[in-house]
Amino acid sequence: MQSGLLPLFPLQVVVFPRVPLPLHIFEERYKEMVGEAIQNTSEFGIVLAKEDGIVNAGCTVVVEKVLKTYPDGRMDILTRGSRRFEILMLNEEMSYLRGEVEFFDDEDPSPAPIELQHKALEQYRTLLEVAEEELAAEPDLEDRQLSFQLAQSIRDVDFLNMLLRTRSETERLKELNEFLASYIPRQRQVHRVRKVAPHNGFGGRVAGL
Repeated sequence: MQSGLLPLFPLQVVVFPRVPLPLHIFEERYKEMVGEAIQNTSEFGIVLAKEDGIVNAGCTVVVEKVLKTYPDGRMDILTRGSRRFEILMLNEEMSYLRGEVEFFDDEDPSPAPIELQHKALEQYRTLLEVAEEELAAEPDLEDRQLSFQLAQSIRDVDFLNMLLRTRSETERLKELNEFLASYIPRQRQVHRVRKVAPHNGFGGRVAGL
C-alpha cells in the first residue's frame, strides 16, 4: 500500500506498532506538525535520526492524548505506534520533512513457536530485574507481534531498527533471544559498576571498566 506525503519526525528512538511513546514537543515546526495531526486525527512518522541523516524506515504514530500544554505552545503528548513504512522519496517543501512512503507488515502472519515466545518473555523479565525497572504493563500474549512489546526495554537503537524492518515474528523472536543472551550480562555489569562506582574512593568510574 502506498500513501501520499507523510509528515516525518526524526528522533533518536525507534517506535513499534501498538507500543506507547510519550513526546515533548518544543520546536516550532513540530508544534505545527503535531497540531495538524491532532486537529485532523492523522498520523505522522517517527524515523530514527543518525549522524549522517535518517534511516529509510519507520513507524507512524497517532496522538492518543495531550498530557499538558504550555503557554508558549509546547506540549507533552502520548502517542502510540501504528504502521511500519519505508521511505521512497523525501519532500522538503514545508518546515518539517515529509516523505512518500510505502507501508508494510509481516509477510508471514502465522504465530511464532510457543517456545520462542516463552524464552523471550523469560529474558525480558530478567532484563527488567537487572535494570530494576517496573513492568509498565503485562505483555499481551495474544499479540501476534509480541516481540515489539518485549523490545521496549532495549536501548540499542540500531538493533531496534533492524527488528522494526524484519517481516517475520519468528525471525524477530530468534533475533531478540540471541541479542538478549549477550545484552543482559552486559547490562548486569553496567548496573553493578554504577552501584560500586560511588564507593570506590574517587566517586567516579572504576579503573579498568
